[in-house]
Amino acid sequence: MRFGIVVFPGSNCEQDVKHALDLLGMDSRYVWHGETDLSGVDAVVLPGGFSYGDYIRCGAVARFSPVMSEVVRFAERGGPVLGICNGFQVLTEAHLLPGALLRNRGLKFICKQVTLRVEESACQWVDAEPGTVLRIPINHNEGNYFCDSQTLARLKGNGQVVLRYCEPDGYRAPGGSAPNGALDDIAGICNERGNVFGLMPHPERAVDPVTGGTDGRIVFESIVRRMAAIGG
Repeated sequence: MRFGIVVFPGSNCEQDVKHALDLLGMDSRYVWHGETDLSGVDAVVLPGGFSYGDYIRCGAVARFSPVMSEVVRFAERGGPVLGICNGFQVLTEAHLLPGALLRNRGLKFICKQVTLRVEESACQWVDAEPGTVLRIPINHNEGNYFCDSQTLARLKGNGQVVLRYCEPDGYRAPGGSAPNGALDDIAGICNERGNVFGLMPHPERAVDPVTGGTDGRIVFESIVRRMAAIGG
């Protein structure tokens, strides 16, 4: 299985993703934003950073990069697509995922370890038991997930909420556990089909016990297992 890591002008986490995949023994290559050919790629990752300097709003310009037309087609064919942080923002701008990422509550950049609860969902990228608590870092200024009430109801009803911010014991604080103010403590969602997954935390920074634990491995290993099962 080969991962394609899309690189936009302003991306700054593509090497982190490449390092994580190399560490896990997985094959990957960089895909420049001007490319329109994803042949030979089995899964696509949109990494974090500040694509096009976050001009207009996060992900708004990257959404029109030549590569994104092919990413949309790839996703519509059922190909696995992962958007991390800025990549999540790009996925919402491309309408591959619903909702939007707004400025953090308090209007401050946040860089810290957070605890996340795995929810029961249709997501192909996470196969941990619902209720599992993960520790993965966040690093963003616009991670405050928002959508209207009808969209939120659909997300819940379709099993599209994949990760929620929580307290270390797995429960959510009465006033909310999201450090960025995200609606319903949402840290990550998927599309109805489960093949497109966007999250604000950085799993690629939690694959090595030396640098931040190993809870992030689940994201990359889960999709490899899922694709192997389908291929097998």
